[in-house]
Order: sequence, then C-alpha cells, then structure tokens
Amino acid sequence: MGHTMTRIQVLVVDDHPLFRRGIRWSLENEHDMLVVGEVADGQAAVQQVDLLAPDVVLIDINMPHMSGLEITRILKRRHPQTGVIILTMHEDDEQLFHAIRVGAAAYCTKDVDAEELTKLIRRVASGEYLINENVLSRPFVASRVLDQFRELSQIDHVSESVFSPLTPREVEILDCVAQGNSNKEIARILSISDQTVKNHITSILRKLAVNDRTQAVIYALRHGWIKLSEEPE
Repeated sequence: MGHTMTRIQVLVVDDHPLFRRGIRWSLENEHDMLVVGEVADGQAAVQQVDLLAPDVVLIDINMPHMSGLEITRILKRRHPQTGVIILTMHEDDEQLFHAIRVGAAAYCTKDVDAEELTKLIRRVASGEYLINENVLSRPFVASRVLDQFRELSQIDHVSESVFSPLTPREVEILDCVAQGNSNKEIARILSISDQTVKNHITSILRKLAVNDRTQAVIYALRHGWIKLSEEPE
C-alpha cells in the first residue's frame, strides 16, 4: 500500500460466531474499514476497547452475562469518543429509549443489509448521532425523554449547578415529537428548518446521555452524602 489511509476501526461484540463472521465479511471489501477484533461478551469488549480504541463498536443488545446496554454504558463512560451502534433482533421503543440513555450513536435491526450497515458505520465514525432519526419517528420515546427531563429539572434548585436542562426550544421540539409530528411538521410549526430540528434533537440526546452521572450527583446531594463546595466549611 503506497498511501496510508486511516481506516475506520471496528470492533464486533456478539455471542454468535456466525453473525460476527457475517459482519466481518460484509466489511472486508470496504477499503476504508477494518474489523480490529470480535468478542463474545461484555468483559472482553471492555478490555478490547481499552486496548484497541476502535472508532466504532457494534454491540448486540442481547448478550449473556452483561446486556449490550450495560456494555455500552461502561464503554461510553471510559471512551466517550467511541461510537457505539446497538444491534437488535427487532426494534422496540423501550430498548430504543435505553439505548439513548446509555449514549449509543445508532440503533438498528440485525437484518440490516451490508450496504446500509457500512453507511451507518461511516456516519457514526464521523461523529453523527443517528439515533435521533429513530426518535423522530417514535412519539413514545420522545415523551419518555421529556418526562425524564421534567423530573430532573424539578428535583430542586441544587440541581441547577450540576445539571444543564433542556433549553425552552428543545422542550418545545420534544413536545412536538411526542405529539406525533414529523420533522417537516415541526419545522413548519416552529418556522425553522428541518436541519435545525435535527440539530436540536441531537443536542437533546447528547444531554440525555450524560444523565447518569448527573442523576448520581443529584441523588447524593439530596441524601446529604456530598455537599456543593460553594459554602466554606
């Protein structure tokens, strides 16, 4: 190879050897991708990501011992820059909601065709948060996200210093999604562009993915385990 092109490094996490091999074959012809490893459980996944720092990790949601969601949560905490694509047998609103919560960049079914998958990997590798496209078509998920934020922002004022809630515009957009409006309809209702709607949703999802730390802090504050360092002892 005369030129060194940086290839997208992909790690496959799935407990079915045949499925892993299938993905490897699908990606092998792609000149810009490289499967750097494949593992069959969560512990191995965490070790390999620590070791190889892949750009994109494909994770089956139904894994033995540690679920794909749990693996994703740990990986995103340790390697926020790594893009995670969660694969599932069939799409499910509840799963999608949790996939957002743990910080996955994309969520798709395992019967995705090779061409779709490679497109998905490229977009996730470039930092896109594709999961927002799933959210836009799922009012249930949008309203769950909204409820969570409302709950968080109402806890008490102490949370102001640890939690950045949604902007009024973001709440408005989620409300529209929760009522079943499409991107185009929301853009029309709020007189903004489709792209702006998408950008807002991306921002909402990014905020949501940091919720876990935030909720832990708020929980600890409410129970008096920690104090905000503002007042001198």
